[in-house]
Formats: sequence, C-alpha cells, structure tokens
Amino acid sequence: MTPLRIATWNINSVRLRRPLLAELVKALDPDVLCLQETKCPDEHFPLDDLRAFGFPHIAHRGMKGYNGVAVLSRIPFAVRDGDPDWCGRGDCRHIAVELDTPGGPVELHDFYVPAGGDTPDREANPKFAHKLDFVAEATAWSRARGAKPRSVLVGDLNIAPLEHDVWSHRQMLGVVSHTPVEVEALTGWMRAGDWHDALRHFVPGDQKLYTWWSYRAKDWETSDRGRRLDHVWVSPDLAGRLSRHHVHKPARGWPQASDHVPAMIELSL
Repeated sequence: MTPLRIATWNINSVRLRRPLLAELVKALDPDVLCLQETKCPDEHFPLDDLRAFGFPHIAHRGMKGYNGVAVLSRIPFAVRDGDPDWCGRGDCRHIAVELDTPGGPVELHDFYVPAGGDTPDREANPKFAHKLDFVAEATAWSRARGAKPRSVLVGDLNIAPLEHDVWSHRQMLGVVSHTPVEVEALTGWMRAGDWHDALRHFVPGDQKLYTWWSYRAKDWETSDRGRRLDHVWVSPDLAGRLSRHHVHKPARGWPQASDHVPAMIELSL
C-alpha cells in the first residue's frame, strides 16, 4: 500500500501567507495541498515559490482580491475540464484534477463555498441566497454524476453541519454556517454524491471538531469558540482506505495566521 496525504487549507491570501506554507509542509508533509481563498489573479500566482516547497505540479484559478482555489501536488495530475461555472459567476470557487496514483487515478475536487454574509435570510441577504444556490447546484451536479469511485472532495464549505461542529449548537442555530437550512443543504449534497465524511470517520460525532476560529476573538484558544467549516469527503470505496487524519490547530496561532487551519487525511492506496 502507498500512502497518499491530502490536505486542505483556506489560506486567506496565498501571497500574504506564502511563508506559512513552509510551516505547513514541515508539520503535515502532504502529497497534495488544496488551497482556498487564494485572493490572487492567475498572472500573479507565486508558482516558483510554491514549487520550491516541493510541489512541482500546480493548478490554480484566481481573481484579484477575492476567492480563488489551487491544487499543489508532488504527484502528476491532469486538470479536469467541463465542470460547471457555479451560478454562472466565473468566480473561481472550484478546481478539479485527476491524480496519477497507484491502482488508477483519484479524482480530486477543491471547493470554496460562499460564506453567505451575516443574515440567514434569502430575501434580505443576496449573499445568503448565493450560498444556498451554489450548494443546490453542487447537489444537482453530484446527483447527476452519481457516486464516482476513487474520488475526494475537499475545501472550505462554510457550513458546520453537526451539533458538535460548533462551540454551541443552541446559540449557533441562528448564525450563518449552522442554520437548519444550510445544514439540510450540505447534508443533501453529501447524500447526492454518496460522500463519506472523512474527518468524522476518525472523530465521532459526539466529540467537538473545529477548523476555524474567528479573528474577532483575541482569546480564541482559551474560549475555543470554533466551527468545522473545512471538510474532506471521500467516495465509499475509499472509506476503507482511510488510515489517518490530522487537524493542525497550532496553525491558528502562527504569525499573520489564517482564521482557518489545515486539515489532512491519509489514504492507503
């Protein structure tokens, strides 16, 4: 069996936090690193710097100041074409590749779902409507494709679906990211693609699990008011090949840290 380590991280500006990638590689040693919110137009993406971290194969889709996704890999891959332009916006929230792995390719999707603003009301808040529409399109896409073998989906999905994915289920029910309509939408997306929750494969649902802590909380570590906004899903045939996971909470304390921390799974292929 060959181990395959896939990590995901909302880096919140790849150019600003480029030095932190050295810390991430040292701590996690991923074979593949998926980034979200790179906030970098393609012509300014720091390819040479990122290759120096040991990732010769890089695919990226970015725009100035907002959004953006990238896949950095030690393993050769082919970039997938023909996936949807979500909500017709061309806003660089998804990239997919086929990794050249033992036993056949692994299809890897990297998503950055809209955050949805502050008001959980479709009519009053266009950002929330966009979020729900995005997830609805992704759900329909997954249902139309059916369960795809040897597939992995990662990213900042901006929804914490389970009770213990947030610091207080009761207090968060009316807060964007944990509202019932969002939880139902994300659960529907998972079911449509028959996805398996890889992080909860290792951490039971009755235990707290977070990947994000707000910038607004200076005492984030002490108060620990986190949310699990970052996810790793695998196809059912890969669930039995999950061998390890890691959520790197120390990254939230790095200088100029992102408010998200990296999450990684290891597959035995």
